[in-house]
Amino acid sequence: MKKKLIIAFAFLIVVLSIHVLPQVHAAGTDNPIPNIDIQVGGDDSSGAPATSTLSVLLLISVLSIAPALLVLMTSFTRIVIVLSFVRTSLGTQQMPPNQVLVGLALFLTLFIMSPTLSTINDTALQPYIRGEMTQMEALDEASVPIKEFMFKHTREKDLLLFMDYTGAEKPDTFEDIPLTVMVPAYAISELKTAFQMGFMIYIPFLVIDIVVSSTLMAMGMMMLPPTVISLPFKILLFVLVDGWYLVVKSLLLSFGSG
Repeated sequence: MKKKLIIAFAFLIVVLSIHVLPQVHAAGTDNPIPNIDIQVGGDDSSGAPATSTLSVLLLISVLSIAPALLVLMTSFTRIVIVLSFVRTSLGTQQMPPNQVLVGLALFLTLFIMSPTLSTINDTALQPYIRGEMTQMEALDEASVPIKEFMFKHTREKDLLLFMDYTGAEKPDTFEDIPLTVMVPAYAISELKTAFQMGFMIYIPFLVIDIVVSSTLMAMGMMMLPPTVISLPFKILLFVLVDGWYLVVKSLLLSFGSG
């Protein structure tokens, strides 16, 4: 099951790459992904330009930035920002390390996106492997679940911002919204949600810092940094309330309620 999800995740990268390439997508071919052949020497019998070579170079260029774009199409953005807020509010500097936070965010993303990836696998990837649909049909079919996921968590105001800028007509369904509009609207919606959750995480630790600072000033201990005293109390509070469980639970519920 995990192998199928990873394959579907990779297939989603290809979906994004094709849909952000209007030149390739608008070509109307059934197989926009070019075959790559390795030959020794050249064939000068044809004077036609090497369009297949240019297509391969263009596709490789898009695939190089596809992972960064894919991050903005999943739950990764919200998760990694909230986890970073947790570490910053605790004041533990680099604990947990960046590798741990990013790794946790990736696995939580895979867990949250598993229903969407399973749908892509069932409706697009497997039929394409069985030869029941062409590449373009599979790519168009695979874009529907990811659009549905992003649409559920995108604010209408953010979506209208980009729709009005492009001058596009109001779509009847989310399937009619192009990815070039959906992705940035979803990204800024996720940023706002993540910062709202981060603010709520900051409040209890801010109260601890204020109490510790006031206590130190009342005792006349001006030269002692308040963070030195407040850090153990913040860690103790976080451990007692099982903070990581609460943070992850809040993240899961924030996507489940969408």
